[in-house]
Amino acid sequence: MLRVSQYSANTDEVNIFKIQTICNSLYFEIMYFILTRQNMKLSKRQFLIASGATLVALPLGQRAMASTTTATTTAKSVKNKDLKSLTDNVKPISVTERKARIAKAQQLMQKHNIAAMILEPGAAMDYFSGIQWWRSERLTAVVIPNEGEIAVVCPFFEEPSIRESLAVAEDVRVWQEHESPFEQVKQILNDRKVTQGTLAFEDSVRYFALRGIMSLLPKMQDVSAEPVTLGCRMFKDKHELQLMHKANEITLTAYAHVWSNLELGMRQSDVKSLMSSAQSALGGSDIWNMALFNEASAYPHGTKQKQTIREGSIVLMDCGCSVQGYQSDISRTFVFGETSKKQQKIWNTVREGQRIAFETATLGTPAGEVDDAVRAYYMQQGLGPDYTLPGLSHRTGHGIGMQGHEPVNFVHGEAETLKPGMCFSNEPGIYLPGEFGVRLEDCVYMTDKGIQWFTIPPDSLTSPIGELAALPTLTV
Repeated sequence: MLRVSQYSANTDEVNIFKIQTICNSLYFEIMYFILTRQNMKLSKRQFLIASGATLVALPLGQRAMASTTTATTTAKSVKNKDLKSLTDNVKPISVTERKARIAKAQQLMQKHNIAAMILEPGAAMDYFSGIQWWRSERLTAVVIPNEGEIAVVCPFFEEPSIRESLAVAEDVRVWQEHESPFEQVKQILNDRKVTQGTLAFEDSVRYFALRGIMSLLPKMQDVSAEPVTLGCRMFKDKHELQLMHKANEITLTAYAHVWSNLELGMRQSDVKSLMSSAQSALGGSDIWNMALFNEASAYPHGTKQKQTIREGSIVLMDCGCSVQGYQSDISRTFVFGETSKKQQKIWNTVREGQRIAFETATLGTPAGEVDDAVRAYYMQQGLGPDYTLPGLSHRTGHGIGMQGHEPVNFVHGEAETLKPGMCFSNEPGIYLPGEFGVRLEDCVYMTDKGIQWFTIPPDSLTSPIGELAALPTLTV
């Protein structure tokens, strides 16, 4: 932005600049009046784009619009086909890494007196075995004993497909349509001399599977596998952080593309489609997004209300993708056109909330204290109290990794302390029912040197994207 103070060394230059600004402003106002009198349906924003107006030629009241329109003009020449993949050099999780994960899990199982562990399709199964599958009434399961080789149970006709993503095991037991898959689980355990003790089930395993397996194992007791699965998955290593960093890079780059291409009258579906196609072109997978406008932005997870972009609209977006199974989660709030004082104030308050959360999240701090610190600040601003509205009605952040939401959370009462390798979202939104909401969300990770950003939040509404943080060479 060109500032008059830059010319303070020469009074004549300042005066000339002021005169040019006034003249240019009058010219654009007159031309806009003439075109609209001729029944040309142009918004001022559209007219400024067409006229090629520059930011320094506009009065201060129009600069907010121009900051958007100038970006739009530039980005319109950048179609999705011009967005190049950012993942060409990304390395997937190796067989060696998965074997190391299994070895760590087996150590934890022995520590917690767990004889074996059962997993169904999902993040945990993928984490240990590489199997990428879905859940149906037909059981597919991974059995991990506390020592020895893991095994897989699946329907006979699915075996070739299962083996396509299976990375670490050779023992695949199949069952026919008229047979019980639970018998195969029992046989695997018998072959590994596991006939008594505790059998741990990953917390998302469905009840019919737990009940069916345990009915055949009367000498065993079922327990939660959480001490094992969380003991592994909660703490990301260097490679996992690299994959999450790449996913965040994709989402942030896509945001810049979308912000530059917002137009008057766009529907939520238009903006979501633009974001989805951008993330896809940049190499993201498992893409998801949300776009909320105006009053709908006061609903943290959306509403069925149909909204379109108008001058002065709040545009709240919450989007992410995966890279090799590891996720991003970034929220941004834009204002289309001129920003009101209230919009600016709430946005600034949320940004300060993010800063407070970041500064509070030190190694050894209980995760719940991060939420408490943000909420105390918001109460000082007349918001809340606690989780009531207007204010912050959800937790300040959640764990993230292979799933968008994982333990541990930045939520009141969470006693788990912050340790190297943990990853979180930082998203202390503010919601004003019937008016609008603002949310900024950037993900962070803990290292032996303290907390780090994956993406650095923006500092102002006039430049609302932020930037990608460098991934330091640190041990976690």
